[in-house]
Amino acid sequence: MSHRVILIVLDGLNHLVGHHAMGYLNALCEAGRGRYYTLDCELPAMSRPLYECLLTGDRPVDSGVVNNDVVRRSHGTSLFDLATRQGKRTAAAAYHWVSELYLEAPFDRTRHRFRQAPDAAIQAGLFYWQDHYPDDHLFSDAEMLRQLNDPDFLLVHSMNIDDTGHRYGGDSPQYRNAARHADIALSDYLPRWLEAGYQVMVTADHGMNADRSHSGTLEEERRVPLWTLGEAFSHRPVSLIEQGRLCGTLATLMGLDHGKPLQSELLAQEEGVS
Repeated sequence: MSHRVILIVLDGLNHLVGHHAMGYLNALCEAGRGRYYTLDCELPAMSRPLYECLLTGDRPVDSGVVNNDVVRRSHGTSLFDLATRQGKRTAAAAYHWVSELYLEAPFDRTRHRFRQAPDAAIQAGLFYWQDHYPDDHLFSDAEMLRQLNDPDFLLVHSMNIDDTGHRYGGDSPQYRNAARHADIALSDYLPRWLEAGYQVMVTADHGMNADRSHSGTLEEERRVPLWTLGEAFSHRPVSLIEQGRLCGTLATLMGLDHGKPLQSELLAQEEGVS
């Protein structure tokens, strides 16, 4: 069976803060409408390499996107590529690095901020470049893209939590409050996305340490939250989740033909080979 999917990436959100600060997301889990997990991100724990991991399934050491200064189009096959090649519609409201990875690099603010291209991997896009671009604006952008384009796969990528962590550190009230603000803003949109039949995955690329940075092996840098929301996801526990298997899991959920590894235990009906 084919499902429509929304992937929400809350950049820089570590597991500890995700576990105690995201009241609405965790309320959905308490009500039996979702499941909360944790996983350790791939290394290095940096943004651009892990966007590539989440969206292609390729580890940074394999993709070649090993730091944030590797500015080029992805060499891998992304969820956007799989979807559009198989007749699905795609959209993204995201930081401009996503545009560089899956559309065109380098990013040009005047030509690439708004994208509407039926033959591109991301057919409808709205991209921002300021790390403090407000989350409530971003989620509104995503909803506008959804209403206008009815995508089968929508990426929603927020930078506020990461930006605040770099300013104040991962053990600061500002960082924790940035997570709370994102959760509150999401509560305005998640109900309508779920009501529209989307299966929603919410996670982070990497975490944040008290030194106002990330890239290494500390638990607060690597361990990130994962929420799965929608009837197509399982509610059973999973002992070990690999970040590189989330791409294949979502591709399977969308009914796409692919050869990517997947975390079949996350699905209500296991399909394919894990």
